[in-house]
Order: sequence, then C-alpha cells, then structure tokens
Amino acid sequence: MSVPSFRKLEKDLEVNKTTLHNWKKNRPKLYEFIIESYRDKELLKNHLNFMIEQKKYYENEIDLTKNRVI
Repeated sequence: MSVPSFRKLEKDLEVNKTTLHNWKKNRPKLYEFIIESYRDKELLKNHLNFMIEQKKYYENEIDLTKNRVI
C-alpha cells in the first residue's frame, strides 16, 4: 500500500500541486487523513478482489461436484 502520487491526488481532489504541498506543510493532519483514506481504499479493494477470487473458486468447485453427481 503505497502513498498516492501527487498527480493522482490532483486529479481526484481537483486541486493543484501547490495546494497539496501547502496542505502537507501547513495542515499535516488533513494531508495525513487524505493519505490514510487512500490506504483504506486500497485495502478494501484488495479484500474485494480476494473475495471475487474465492467466489470463482467456490463456483468452480460447485460445478465440479454437480458434474460428478450427474
């Protein structure tokens, strides 16, 4: 889980790089909150992807079991 680039933050937050630098310097709690939010978002995305993979695995197992019974 890495820190998002300034370009990504600029685009997502619709602010310029200078504003981001100012936040980082003058409002560190705000900046840290933003960074932590991105980390949480990435973590949730990873969990969701894992759940999707599990679902595929279970569906495959169900199909195999059905084919054996028939």
